[in-house]
Amino acid sequence: MLRVGLTGGLASGKSFVGGTLQQLGCSLIKADELGHEVIQRGGEVYDAVVESFGQEILAEDGEIDRRRLAARVFTHPDLLARLNAIIHPTVFRREDALTADIEAADPRAIVVVEAAILVETGSYTRFARLIVAACTREQQIQRAIKRDRVTREEAEARLARQLPLEEKIRLADYVVDTSGSKEDTVAQVHEVYRSLRSLQP
Repeated sequence: MLRVGLTGGLASGKSFVGGTLQQLGCSLIKADELGHEVIQRGGEVYDAVVESFGQEILAEDGEIDRRRLAARVFTHPDLLARLNAIIHPTVFRREDALTADIEAADPRAIVVVEAAILVETGSYTRFARLIVAACTREQQIQRAIKRDRVTREEAEARLARQLPLEEKIRLADYVVDTSGSKEDTVAQVHEVYRSLRSLQP
């Protein structure tokens, strides 16, 4: 089995690359979705997050409002580090359990874990190969405005809090340039898939 990390930056096409790899036969684990699940009511770290960050992060239905939580932590690196320390160990355990199930079913599986902050957290070292989805900064801004319905200022502020794509690219085994057409991106992903498959005995 081959474990592969997939990351990128804000609206850089990471999910499109992950979906294409899944269509080609890879098993895709979306770490960010696991992170959302573990902070839901009844999730493993719901109580710990509420205890750490207070009742003001809760919506009327008692669920954690991820926008409120994000607004609270993303301008305070110490609070973001505290949140990550609560969430990430549980997400890693879920990833490992899912990966073990996949490997048991298919020892030659390629497991792709898609996550926004693989490099920032250092967890990219858990993978045999790292793929980075990249495009221009202006494309990131325009795509975020369209996708997330945010202002340009909000998109730029989110970008400013992320590690620059250039730094992630330096660590990548594969870079998928998503700045062109979807057809061009798909062609690149096919090349990456062939390379990954060639690594399997």
